[in-house]
Amino acid sequence: MFLRFRSDELNNHSIYPDWCLASDHAPLTITILITKEHIQTKKCMIVKNSKEEKIFINKVIKITKDIDMSDLSNVVSLENAVCSFTYSLERIWEKNSKTVNITKYSKSWWNVNYSRDLEKYRSSKHIENWKQFKKMVKCTKHFFFDLKI
Repeated sequence: MFLRFRSDELNNHSIYPDWCLASDHAPLTITILITKEHIQTKKCMIVKNSKEEKIFINKVIKITKDIDMSDLSNVVSLENAVCSFTYSLERIWEKNSKTVNITKYSKSWWNVNYSRDLEKYRSSKHIENWKQFKKMVKCTKHFFFDLKI
């Protein structure tokens, strides 16, 4: 067995020569510590090409134009300008973004068009609407996962 020099994370091992029975290999156990990791299950986002995204971009452009840069000759005035911009940007983000729950069933390829088409099918219950929805989903999944591969 090879271990990294002065490695504490894998030094919790035990060799059991009495357990080898007819084999000439001695069983080995290693205890690996696994630390608890926080996995984020929510995030704030703005849907691409949505009305909220357009509003967000327009407001960011407006606050960028409205930044007072007449006197940035010292560190204090520069920090004030940056803090003002940051504060305004955070407020705009909070106003236009929405909190989304991330699950193992979340679909990163899903968009507003699919929700609209699915709702269209649910309200009408026509098989043609279902076929159109399924065809669009299939094509989009293929395109999305081809890009990933």
